[in-house]
Amino acid sequence: MSRALFIIDVQNDFIEGGALGVEGGTAVAEGISALLSAHPDAYDFVIASRDWHDPDNDNGGHFATDAEPDFESTWPVHCVAGTPGAEYHDQLTTDAIDHHVRKGQGQPAYSIYEGTTEEGGTVHELLDANGITEVDVAGLATDYCVRASALDAIEHGRHVRILTDLVAGVSPEASRAAIAELAHAGADLITSDLVERVP
Repeated sequence: MSRALFIIDVQNDFIEGGALGVEGGTAVAEGISALLSAHPDAYDFVIASRDWHDPDNDNGGHFATDAEPDFESTWPVHCVAGTPGAEYHDQLTTDAIDHHVRKGQGQPAYSIYEGTTEEGGTVHELLDANGITEVDVAGLATDYCVRASALDAIEHGRHVRILTDLVAGVSPEASRAAIAELAHAGADLITSDLVERVP
């Protein structure tokens, strides 16, 4: 059995004070770093995603340019490629990340599966090539990119665990609904202190 950790979008624009800051984002960054420091051998692969949007267009309607954002399918400008907002938050230790995934390059993208690795491959191909059957998911935001990434992992046949103390969402109500949906879809809900003890 091989296990990967998905770190979803722990970027400056999604942390408190960013363009789309999520309450609790800094704590998530710190918590993920603490997990990786305490359990350096818990994962065969650590894969981190980042929104990496084009600077010169609305990214397929993802950016609200002609009207106010609805915060459901249109958003303020965020995580533009090469800007400080698109970088990993400084409380996230990146040394343990094996693969970096960029998503949303010119189009809306929520799931890590919609991105590409630095080598130009997909997450699905990466997991298949390395026999990864188990995936833990942490990051931002619970009700959008964490939800989409976890559902795609389940759809692609992985056993998924959501690290419930290492996610934070845009809306508390929508985040609770997302967690319930993921559990119904087959994900296990655990806290990060159980990472080493839960098979």
